[in-house]
Amino acid sequence: MESVEQQQRQPLRSRRITAAMVAARAGVSTATVSLVANGKTAGRVSEENIRRVQDAISELGYVVDSVGSSLAKGVSSIVILVAPDISNPFFAKVIAGVRKSLGADYQLLLSVTDAGEFPQADDVRKLMALRPAGLLVDAPNAGFLEDLGVAGPLVLLDAPGLEAYAPSVNLDVAHGARELAAHLAAAGHRKVAYVDSVTGTATFALRREAFLAEAANHGMTVDSDHIISTTIDVGAAARAFAAAWPRWQRKGVTAVVCCTDTHAYGVLQEARVAGVQIPGQLAIAGFDDLPYSATSNPSLTSVHLPATPLGLKAGEQLRRLMEGRELEQPQLTLESSLVVRNSTSP
Repeated sequence: MESVEQQQRQPLRSRRITAAMVAARAGVSTATVSLVANGKTAGRVSEENIRRVQDAISELGYVVDSVGSSLAKGVSSIVILVAPDISNPFFAKVIAGVRKSLGADYQLLLSVTDAGEFPQADDVRKLMALRPAGLLVDAPNAGFLEDLGVAGPLVLLDAPGLEAYAPSVNLDVAHGARELAAHLAAAGHRKVAYVDSVTGTATFALRREAFLAEAANHGMTVDSDHIISTTIDVGAAARAFAAAWPRWQRKGVTAVVCCTDTHAYGVLQEARVAGVQIPGQLAIAGFDDLPYSATSNPSLTSVHLPATPLGLKAGEQLRRLMEGRELEQPQLTLESSLVVRNSTSP
């Protein structure tokens, strides 16, 4: 086994820098290096030794193995966020909210899938070997949660109807869906088409079902052949709409509701290519209220879903659980609202 002196004689790029090497360079103990590297010097390490250790860390390029040290204690500082189809730009804001709530004490690890696919419980269980401090699952379905069966702090995001499995932070997507149906009915639409996601998660099922139910209450019809599904992708939605539009037009469809703004962007794009007047011939709306929706051409009517607060609240709930504190409200619901723009209202 090589001594510290032998290790130090190797080129920096060819060796792993250890705490012992930093201690030897600074002339202190490895315990002192650990205190300095982890910011726990108050009242324990002199200013001179702090400076010497910091200089040695800088010279050698030492990086604290926080994951390894945490694993040795039985739990890591990792938080795993499981999300389906992260191609949806909505998730970027969710992740930002989670990251802000966790702060510097935890490392966020994403477990994601390819477009249109849902995470597999076996894949997530493999990640549990890292002994994460907690787990966040975004837009799950019941089957996934049944198969997962892991212990430890767990919080669900955007998981309507699945509150029995774990503490949840949900979005009231049904309220926004009902508002959208009422808005289209008031504008005189009677035959509507719907563009859904192939992901098959509970949140998308709720958006569709709530909209269809309220549409029926207002005398609008959404025939089965007026419902199509694609991945959350602008190009895929555009192609699907291009194939369906001639049939829909013959059947008198005057409005298309999309389960995400990303789908709606594809429909808007293809409708313009086809020379369809929006909203004169066809009204188009989505869900999420992404930033581009306010500046698209035309601007997109959308159900606003608070993505950043969703991640923020879920992260806060999980942090309480990881720190052994009880949750005052295990189930939280964030409001949705309809933002009417030019794609449905001239």
